[in-house]
Amino acid sequence: MTTLSLRLTSAAALAFGLLGSAAYAQEGLVAFLMPDQGSTRYEEHDFPGFKAEMEKLCPDCQVVYQNANADVALQQQQFNSVLTQGAKVIVLDPVDSKAAASLLSLAQSQGVKVIAYDRPIPDVPADFYVSFDNKAIGKAIAESLLAHLEAEGVPTDTGGVLQINGSPTDAAAGLIRDGVHEALDAGKYQKLAEYDTPDWFPANAQEWTSGQITRFGEQIVGVVAANDGTGGGAIAAFKAAGVDPLPPVTGNDATIAALQLIIAGDQYNTISKPSEIVGAAAANAAVQFLKGETPEPKATLYNTPSELFVPVVVTRENLKAEIIDKGINTAAELCVDRYAEGCKELGIE
Repeated sequence: MTTLSLRLTSAAALAFGLLGSAAYAQEGLVAFLMPDQGSTRYEEHDFPGFKAEMEKLCPDCQVVYQNANADVALQQQQFNSVLTQGAKVIVLDPVDSKAAASLLSLAQSQGVKVIAYDRPIPDVPADFYVSFDNKAIGKAIAESLLAHLEAEGVPTDTGGVLQINGSPTDAAAGLIRDGVHEALDAGKYQKLAEYDTPDWFPANAQEWTSGQITRFGEQIVGVVAANDGTGGGAIAAFKAAGVDPLPPVTGNDATIAALQLIIAGDQYNTISKPSEIVGAAAANAAVQFLKGETPEPKATLYNTPSELFVPVVVTRENLKAEIIDKGINTAAELCVDRYAEGCKELGIE
């Protein structure tokens, strides 16, 4: 488990902290509870974005960050703990969307606002929901892959694609899956097999893909993977099987590892969704709730007022423009070791 507790130290906060004013700490306590470490995004992007915006908007607030490491029971303990500490707003990215419904009801019965984050909670409406448009993500990565296969002249009648979904307990993974289905159903390539990846673990995706390589061999012309972790697991399986060249594999989250695989030509695409933006939006909503205000929704999902951001597909062709030129990552971060040559080819310096 990764547990970070941040106390934002303005002069006033420090003074009250030294006096041990529990009432003050409780008044502005906001919890940011994330689901797992299968992706590095939460520590690298989401929490930093949330933290920075909270420091800007509410420097006297107390912010608590915890990660449940894909453990439903642990997340429940963390949720109950921040309630006991006096949290006024909880930003929750649930390990299990169904299990989170009872947590949401508990918090709301105590007058605590809950902002669903990234993964929706379908069974009980949260007070607000902030995310990228997950169904649009699934549709975009699949359509990008299919367009690439057609452009490369890959026959439509001799092979097909694998579909690797996220965790079956994650409602956001279900939305991504639905978007992929919509694209594949409208496309020209058949789906050979489909898999829901328990807890999003890359090792599970790798093991399943290995079995499909044995089953289908050269019939596999591409893989639609729901995120960079599962995509990376598929790529590892193809490499372990000695497949060369690799079929194009999708991803999502624009992790450093995935961007490097794209630079090297091992992964076809990912989704650039600077999670700092969503983290900042959650912080804005949290501060509005603390002030007794209601955030203005721009959409509605599962009867929950929502703010959904539009994702961008990244391939080798636009990686420099979307990632480097926009300052999301630097050449120094990406162009190391075996990736330096690929960076030169893409004009990344």
